[in-house]
Amino acid sequence: MPSSVPSTAMASSASSTSENPLISDHLALSTAPISGRVAVTACAAMAFFYVAILYSPTLILRLPPPASLESFMIRRFACAVVSSAVSVISCFFLLGLGRLDDFPTILGVLGIRCDHLWQAAVFPILLTSLIYAGSFVSKSWKLVGRWKDEGRENSFCSVGIYGRRCKDWVCAYARNVMAWRNYVVAPITEELVFRACVIPSLLCGGFGTYSIVFLSPIFFSLAHLNHFLELYYQQKYSFMKAFLIVGLQLGYTVIFGWYTSFLFIRTGNLISPIVAHIFCNVMGLPVLSSPRTKGTATIAAAAGLVGFLYLLFPATNPDMYNQLRDGCRCWHRYCGWS
Repeated sequence: MPSSVPSTAMASSASSTSENPLISDHLALSTAPISGRVAVTACAAMAFFYVAILYSPTLILRLPPPASLESFMIRRFACAVVSSAVSVISCFFLLGLGRLDDFPTILGVLGIRCDHLWQAAVFPILLTSLIYAGSFVSKSWKLVGRWKDEGRENSFCSVGIYGRRCKDWVCAYARNVMAWRNYVVAPITEELVFRACVIPSLLCGGFGTYSIVFLSPIFFSLAHLNHFLELYYQQKYSFMKAFLIVGLQLGYTVIFGWYTSFLFIRTGNLISPIVAHIFCNVMGLPVLSSPRTKGTATIAAAAGLVGFLYLLFPATNPDMYNQLRDGCRCWHRYCGWS
């Protein structure tokens, strides 16, 4: 159920409103929210539009089918950019951001900020990497095994070989359209829509912080339901196989959405969920066990999970990402997390 902004936050912000006009702007927005029903409807519409527009080139514009995977993905990139821009503009009018005086403040409401960039980028990656402790051990074990197989006498030569391989790998990925999809377009556009637009809309709709963290990823997961249609109708998967694949994906996106929503609300910076999204796409699913590591990966994964849970709140302390919280104490509900 929607809940009002905590009274302690209101009192704290009100006491300093006369001293800082930025706080006054945020306070004005937080005390004049849209209705919860309008917020939910708008978020559902943004999620639907993000997916529906992907099919507009052939269904609405009647363009011929793309001749290659590259042209197909470039079309989708363009559609994702358009849908993101439409969501941002819609959020601008929905939340009445035109009442704010300066452009940086408007972007700041959506988490698009230029301050505290290195904190917003580095700390979330370090925190997220703890989940992949088992993956790092497994990959390290494979590298050591490969190094032993090639022989220590050729170690200096191997360093050069691995350097060239790394260079070739980077160049190949730079030309790979799927790499651009997974590591650039999808993370940026998805976080822009489902975090920067959806979360402020729900906050302004009066929903509680914890409710938003756990419920807003539903919109994110629903945006992946089109994968079921593609698997079932286009790739001719059986209903049960497509259902299981998409069901697993939806479960993962919900859990991932909890985390990135948490990051966005805690840091108030869109960079944080974006870098976490890219990092998780690069790493894939965490490795929990590996036979060749003799249990080392399992121990590392367990230790990493414990460390992640222990550092989750300290590593995302809002004071680390905001200078005097920049008047966002009410808007992003930081007072309820400290």
